[in-house]
Amino acid sequence: MDSKKTVDYIVDWLGSYANKAGLKGFVVGISGGIDSALTSTLCAKTGLELLCLEMPIHQAENQVSRAAAHIEWLQANFDKISRQKVDLTETFDTMVEAFPAVANEEDRFLPLANTRARLRMSTLYYFAGLHGYLVAGTGNKVEDFGVGFFTKYGDGGVDLSPIADLVKSEVYALAAYLGVNQEILEAAPTDGLFGDDRTDADQLGASYPELEWAMEQDALGKMPSDFVGRDTEVLTIYQRLNRINQHKMVPIPVCNIPDKVR
Repeated sequence: MDSKKTVDYIVDWLGSYANKAGLKGFVVGISGGIDSALTSTLCAKTGLELLCLEMPIHQAENQVSRAAAHIEWLQANFDKISRQKVDLTETFDTMVEAFPAVANEEDRFLPLANTRARLRMSTLYYFAGLHGYLVAGTGNKVEDFGVGFFTKYGDGGVDLSPIADLVKSEVYALAAYLGVNQEILEAAPTDGLFGDDRTDADQLGASYPELEWAMEQDALGKMPSDFVGRDTEVLTIYQRLNRINQHKMVPIPVCNIPDKVR
């Protein structure tokens, strides 16, 4: 990958899309992770307005501090960068209290994690509508089109996706090329939706380098039986996640009613 050409292409694409839409810039949720760091930096390079939104919900302090440091770096290196912090913890807790109790609290860990993501999506669109911005998505290719590792109508609810054709290794390469903080480059990827220290690899059962490999093998028509050991396990994980998360990757099913039924 030619980092300069790739960055220039994405930045031009972002700027052109915003200008054609007649909008002033972008809003990005800053999590302290590599994907939001790269996305926000690419948006900043357009020279259009960029609102960096911090939306903690029982967030780990190291995630909060990484997000803040990245925004400060953006403000020091680019023009038209603004920031807004909206602490959604109390809002989230109020929703949880309003939901009926469950017999086993662990049964709702995942639904509540997705609720966090959807609260953030609503907040992003509030500010996008208020200021005339586009919501820039932060999903990469492995997450969005490989294993479906995102929340439908949460972090999957965006106006445009500037890095969704980049696998995770390319995200790291571009972020390093652009000078993103070393602390972010070295941090273990996490969605931060569970209020603990679990990483993406903990949830997925495989690391991003492993999933990139599996994505390539799947595209070549390979099956788990073609490999042995960990490779078999990883490809099995990838193909299972890709299969069960297709509902996130394809258009919403529409019940098309035949004329003879109408």
